[in-house]
Amino acid sequence: MTLRRIALLLMLLLISSSLQAQRFNKKADYDGLRDGNWEAALLVGSQSGVSAAAENGASLDIDSEFGWGFTLGWNMTPKWHFSWRFMLSKPGYSATIVPEDPDMPPQTLNYTASRYSNQLNATYHFLRGPLTPYIQAGIGYAKLDSNIPSQPPVVGCWWDPWWGYICVSDWKTYEASEFTYNVGLGLRWDVNGALFVRGSWNREFFSTDRADLDFDTLILEAGLMW
Repeated sequence: MTLRRIALLLMLLLISSSLQAQRFNKKADYDGLRDGNWEAALLVGSQSGVSAAAENGASLDIDSEFGWGFTLGWNMTPKWHFSWRFMLSKPGYSATIVPEDPDMPPQTLNYTASRYSNQLNATYHFLRGPLTPYIQAGIGYAKLDSNIPSQPPVVGCWWDPWWGYICVSDWKTYEASEFTYNVGLGLRWDVNGALFVRGSWNREFFSTDRADLDFDTLILEAGLMW
């Protein structure tokens, strides 16, 4: 997602929220502005790099990278919020593989991974007003795909009455999919009754059979309430 697209998105959010701003700005008291509201937001995140070492000198180094995603949530009360967050990033990585045969030298691969993160989170806002710090915790499911084929591709073909003869190839890759948990700290600002922004730090704990990968991410979100 380019900076130009991010700026355009924020502009559209501001324009749409201005339709409701006059009604909400007449309120003298902003406490409880979130109470009972649903919300959705788009996000960009800066994910830190991580490194892990395994047996016999094998290692994995994942680069830092920007990602994008979205959240859907519900404010049960002005202080308690529950949400689902999805985020995708494609960091580069370097992997050193040590063959079981001692006569074969180690191999180093440089490639681009795909990381998919789904989180179910509970958030507690310390204040009822429009500007409040918060803490967050949750569980989720994440997938880290090496994008390296683990076997030859499988090709399937069929006859389509509209498009004719069609063939599609598919292949499996080396990947790890695990349940995760996360914690976070952030600051939220409800601009008015429709628009909000928030920034946060989030740590997601991702454990595999061979290594523990803890990802730190700085996240900026902009969204709408209704």
